[in-house]
Amino acid sequence: MTAPTSVQNRSVCVVGGGFGGLATACYLADAGFDVTVVEKTDQLGGRASTLERDGFTFDMGPSWYLMPDVFERFFAAFDRTPTDYYDLTHLDPHYRIFWKDGERMDVTEDVEATKRTFERYETGAGDALERYLAKAAETYEIGMEHFVYTDRPRFRDYVDVDVLRNANGLSFLGSMEDHVAEYFEHPKLRQVVQYSLVFLGGSPTNTPALYNLMSHVDFGLGVHYPDGGMGTVVDALVELGTELGVDYRTGFEVSAIDGGRGSFTVHDHADSIEAELVVSDADYAHTEQQLLAVDDRQYDAEYWHERTYAPSAFLCYLGVEGDLDELAHHTLVLPTAWDGHFQQIFDQPAWPDDPAYYLCAPSKTDDTVAPDGHSSCFLLVPIAPGLPDGPAVRDSYRDQILADVAANTGEDLRDRIVVEETFSVSDFAARYNSREGTALGLAHTLRQTGPLRPGHRSSALDGLYFTGSYTTPGIGVPMCLISGEHTAAAVIEDERARKPHVV
Repeated sequence: MTAPTSVQNRSVCVVGGGFGGLATACYLADAGFDVTVVEKTDQLGGRASTLERDGFTFDMGPSWYLMPDVFERFFAAFDRTPTDYYDLTHLDPHYRIFWKDGERMDVTEDVEATKRTFERYETGAGDALERYLAKAAETYEIGMEHFVYTDRPRFRDYVDVDVLRNANGLSFLGSMEDHVAEYFEHPKLRQVVQYSLVFLGGSPTNTPALYNLMSHVDFGLGVHYPDGGMGTVVDALVELGTELGVDYRTGFEVSAIDGGRGSFTVHDHADSIEAELVVSDADYAHTEQQLLAVDDRQYDAEYWHERTYAPSAFLCYLGVEGDLDELAHHTLVLPTAWDGHFQQIFDQPAWPDDPAYYLCAPSKTDDTVAPDGHSSCFLLVPIAPGLPDGPAVRDSYRDQILADVAANTGEDLRDRIVVEETFSVSDFAARYNSREGTALGLAHTLRQTGPLRPGHRSSALDGLYFTGSYTTPGIGVPMCLISGEHTAAAVIEDERARKPHVV
């Protein structure tokens, strides 16, 4: 990234220490900016926080290390590799599925074995999986190169011969549900290739078929675990940023952003920081509606009210006695029909009656995250954002899910729990200033994909930029790393336009 000579020591305040903010800070510092990251909580990482309690360690947010190529690309931009900072363990099985009718499936790195498993459910499904994954790989290669790594924030950016040529054959308009139905009839096989939509905050009916690329991520690129948990990846970005000269301030809760290009003031309740430019990795809606003056906002309250938000989550972090013999590192528990759960997230918000949910048991792989003779795990149920989640409903739902785990996995945790903490809608809202307590941001619906997501540049306040999951390319740790690259590029491009004498 070639920077204008004028950026040397030009000050930038990055509001929020999630992956998008941390990545943006690294790119800008490497280009010569004087970067300060401010973070509301006492630890960096945003939703990728770590909970430590009585010898147990829990990833509070992201726990799947997917798309290793994106991490490699990120560190390569600074002449480094991920292994300079942390080690990875390839997981096999990638994950385990329990269906609530008693069936189970392990999805492994052996695609041929998975094809044979698919064939047992449906004649011809093995070959269909091979075709489906070939399409997913093609979509991934084209989509990443031309629509993810290349930022196209405006509609006119798509009116390009290169774009039109490479977009040929990609499914932009249809839903994932319709796309998958072209390959598989059996509902369980459809679930296997669509479960990752949860990571995008969508459902099979409202997520564009373009995101079939996630199956290539799963089957083609593998599932890994950063030893020590996702917190080690956060530490890696912070260490890299420190090497590049980034300054970090935790416990700085931003209450207002005022001023403009060349003269911003970022306030918390007791202090302030002066900066020439500001990048917000805080919740986009919170930044616009709570931190900016009315005239500095791009969008009104109605705009944010009409967005489709990704699910929130009911999380239960559990330290338990003994081993977790029935669980894999990543385990999914699915009803045989999951339409009702998605309806209770997107159409008729309610606590799911028969939920699909996820169990993470990192102590299956990493003995440092739990004391001897114990195991660390958490369970996550996607739920509608904005649901009331007071103590009574949490206690009741906790009991329901733990009973469901015992009934459907054979792993009864209830009498073995020595450490326990829940986290849900109101906690996401309070800790992360998250709109309606969404756990992820804006869902990847057709109307909230690509240039239809909020932009990296503020159109109302010169010198203010945005990064993170609300912007392009979207939700997930890899996407936030790429968002940081896009945001930094926008900052540098604008500085170059203002100061044409560049090196």
